[in-house]
Amino acid sequence: MKRIAVYPGSFDPITNGHVDIIRRSLQVFDQVIVAVLSNPGKDSAWFSPDERVEMIGETFAAEGERVRADAFSGLLVDYAVAKGATAIVRGLRAVADFEYEFQMTSMNRHLKPQVETIFMVAGESHFYISSRLVKEVASLGGNVAGLLPDQVLPRLLARARERRS
Repeated sequence: MKRIAVYPGSFDPITNGHVDIIRRSLQVFDQVIVAVLSNPGKDSAWFSPDERVEMIGETFAAEGERVRADAFSGLLVDYAVAKGATAIVRGLRAVADFEYEFQMTSMNRHLKPQVETIFMVAGESHFYISSRLVKEVASLGGNVAGLLPDQVLPRLLARARERRS
């Protein structure tokens, strides 16, 4: 039986911290579905869900079907079950992340006890990286090279220039 996990998030854009969690998840699972949350009410996104799915696909092209990117909306546990996943992977950077994640995990367990949540602590070289912070630094003209996959960096910089003008 194929072990499938869902790794949900906004991924606006995907960072090297996300890449680290996905690569480490592949050591535990046969397939990781990177589930891009589609939230039309959230106007802070720089990239559309389709653009984010495309960037993730480009980043993990070498992994083939082991890493799939997909946009979703609705309840995460319903999505996970529909995709045949038995686990949700969540990355943790700080104690503040844990409080929120613990609450969400408890609700998910209440809704679908058959879907387990696995927490992975961010690697120490990625501990401080967040999509929000990377966008903020890029929008102010700061250097974000090395914080995102190489193929994502030019797209982020172009979007930052568009937003500044």
